[in-house]
Amino acid sequence: MRITISGPPGSGKSTVCEKLAKILGMRAVIFGRLFRELASEKCISLTELGILAEKDPSIDASIDARIVEIAKSNDNIILESRLAAHMCDKNSIPAFKIYINASFDVRISRISARENQPIEAVEENTTKRQDSEMKRYKTYYNIDINDKSVYDLVINTDNLDPDGVVNIILKTIEGNKC
Repeated sequence: MRITISGPPGSGKSTVCEKLAKILGMRAVIFGRLFRELASEKCISLTELGILAEKDPSIDASIDARIVEIAKSNDNIILESRLAAHMCDKNSIPAFKIYINASFDVRISRISARENQPIEAVEENTTKRQDSEMKRYKTYYNIDINDKSVYDLVINTDNLDPDGVVNIILKTIEGNKC
């Protein structure tokens, strides 16, 4: 089974991806790490890399091409990325597509705690990052990142811990098996 997990920063998608992969015995590929590594290599922030990617489409294109390549060559994998579901959909790659979300305030609080950064700075950086991604995805792929119609399952994680989210996913996957 091929699974995609998408959602905005701080929604819990990476944590859920790792837990789900362990339970299912599947390999997980978390593309946000590639973006973070690229930012680190360039000695810039994620926000700055996003702004650079607005001017240089090759940054997103290389990461998104890897999503498609990995998805096509692996029947049993979990792909975590903002565009994984859309990339699979656009390339007719079958996958169970999950969108994990949380309210802006909850996400900001999680990111602030995770990165040990002040709430105000996280709010500003996250807003800039989301705006940049929305602009790039629309410009480069004609994808409206707010369109959830591509997803098989949408989960709000405001009041759920990662184990609760994983349990919902597992029950849904089990219920969809023929």
